[in-house]
Amino acid sequence: MDLFDQAGRHAAGGIPLAERMRPRSLTEFEGHESIVGPGTLIGSAVSRDQVFSMILWGPPGCGKTTLARLMANATAAHFVQFSAVLAGVRQIRDVIEEARRQREFHRRRTVLFVDEIHRFNKAQQDAFLHHVESGLITLIGATTENPSFEVIPALMSRCRVIVLDALDDAAVNRIVDRALEDSERGLGGQGLVLEPEARAHLVAAAEGDVRRALNSLEIAAAMAVGEGERKGQQGPVSITTAQVEQALQQKMLAYDKAGEAHFNLISALHKSLRGSDPDAAVYWLARMLAGGEDPLYIARRMVRFAAEDVGLADPFALTLAMAAVDAYRMLGSPEGELALVEAAVYLATAPKSNRLYTAYGQVMETIRQTGSLPVPLHIRNAPTGLMKKLGYGRNYRYAHDFEDAYTPQAYLPEGLEGKTFYRPTERGYEKTVGQRLARWREIKARAGEKGRKDDGQ
Repeated sequence: MDLFDQAGRHAAGGIPLAERMRPRSLTEFEGHESIVGPGTLIGSAVSRDQVFSMILWGPPGCGKTTLARLMANATAAHFVQFSAVLAGVRQIRDVIEEARRQREFHRRRTVLFVDEIHRFNKAQQDAFLHHVESGLITLIGATTENPSFEVIPALMSRCRVIVLDALDDAAVNRIVDRALEDSERGLGGQGLVLEPEARAHLVAAAEGDVRRALNSLEIAAAMAVGEGERKGQQGPVSITTAQVEQALQQKMLAYDKAGEAHFNLISALHKSLRGSDPDAAVYWLARMLAGGEDPLYIARRMVRFAAEDVGLADPFALTLAMAAVDAYRMLGSPEGELALVEAAVYLATAPKSNRLYTAYGQVMETIRQTGSLPVPLHIRNAPTGLMKKLGYGRNYRYAHDFEDAYTPQAYLPEGLEGKTFYRPTERGYEKTVGQRLARWREIKARAGEKGRKDDGQ
């Protein structure tokens, strides 16, 4: 039986809209063209009926189960599906026995789809190993968790990991349109119109989760139709923002990821960090997250802030900001968001210096004005005899041969000698850097004075 026969039944059958609207072919599969399109790894495997063992890894509602079903529909193999939440070793053994019968009596391969495979313990995962390796079963596992941590290495080595990202807003919008227009499986024929603001809120709140978007749309549509009937309304029925909010159980925040609110809030966060106000920093961070902003965008801005506004006043700030990026990538939402909060509070309370930023700007302006000044001969590399004869590397003093690994000599091009770009503050670690530079400048000044006296003799 076609796995999508049930999905074609009318809503009155009690099947949720998200289930009814599952794509019936790879051409309907939105948002993952680089994975399933013609000539891609999966596209080619399906067209040749050579589905291989794989782990589909991605967030909820990105299409993992749908993709597995599409591959099942396209293959001549015997297809079995179960969820790791409900199945155990006994069910696995039953599948293996059935796979043997299918191969012996029908000469058919068995494709086994295991949803939420990360829920299986080590012993349950071990039960697959030999049979995947022997080719008795082709395993397709789906997981929302990083398989590097949740799937045993031996099984990982026998499967290809396919990463499915959350769908972007454009893809979710196309799927919502399809649901509103499709009179066979969707909401078409009911005269429904999704108001622009309601649509924006629905898509933003879904965060790439198509299941959430469609099921919320179905609830909001039912409320809109019911209200229209109570009012005796004729003609198209509008689905409002308030109805979408009720369906999502989430109030719409004034935030536009691509508009003015986006830039206003990131500006507020940046200025709160610079102004050393951890309370405001956490507030604006939370506002952006609640509004649907990409957490990694915020993390990237904090990495930039650590270099631009904290700098060497606290060199650890950049390390901690990068650690927050890695922590979020590993944990995802909502667990990983706390790492961003930790970084925000640390950056807000760290000593501040923008002297790296200003030094770099002055250097770039100097380069623009002076062009490509030649490298001084004594600090040029001299890999050949000719270059040595020309004076490359002559009179270069190796710093480690001198006390404190420092000896004064010129490193800037001729015409820029003595130019100072970096001027450390008295704040945090930069105070130590400043003291060190001051000591070296004193040594350089004494050496210069001595050189002048020697020249006078």
